[in-house]
Amino acid sequence: MDSFSTVIRTASHEQHVEAETSTFMSDLLGGRLGVNAYARYTEQLWFVYAALEGGAGRLASDPVAGPFIRPELFRLRALERDLEHLRGPGWRSTLTALPVTRAYAERVEECVRAWPGGYVAHHYTRYLGDLSGGQIIRDRAERTWGFAKKGDGVRFYVFEEIANPAAFKRTYRELLDALPADELERQRIVSECKRAFALNTAVFGALGEEFPLSA
Repeated sequence: MDSFSTVIRTASHEQHVEAETSTFMSDLLGGRLGVNAYARYTEQLWFVYAALEGGAGRLASDPVAGPFIRPELFRLRALERDLEHLRGPGWRSTLTALPVTRAYAERVEECVRAWPGGYVAHHYTRYLGDLSGGQIIRDRAERTWGFAKKGDGVRFYVFEEIANPAAFKRTYRELLDALPADELERQRIVSECKRAFALNTAVFGALGEEFPLSA
């Protein structure tokens, strides 16, 4: 019988590929979009992580979500440094969420309030992605727009407090495997992972409409 971390990874693989190969992300990573598109994407991330991390404190003692609340993962402060670099010191005054981004953030907030297992699904989808594929985005951004290596503009992707990402991801998967949830609840969490990927892909779709390049 497969471990829960394997089940989650396998079940969400199709949605994961769909997100990674979206038109917007393909154009962004291919260097075909300007830095404004990258900044706009970074703005959308701020809303999602504000939802993820804004409610983390109330889940810290929860038996299901609590073990996943790891401050070394938190990205909001790094995002804010990046946005100050990208948009200037007044970045908050021009910050706007796309409707699909707002729906994504609201779903995360709903899980924070009412469903710790759902929060774990969103936590897994975001943070393990940042530790893995996010490093490709960082490398491309540094090369395409001239950001200092692991500096302002790409700090979101730099996990300074995680010395060994591979070991950290192994530990994270062990937490998933030990999740105190019955089979029905685990199935619900897998479904929420798929939903998280779909919400993320919707953000890419909306950004693609805002920055239409591929035809």
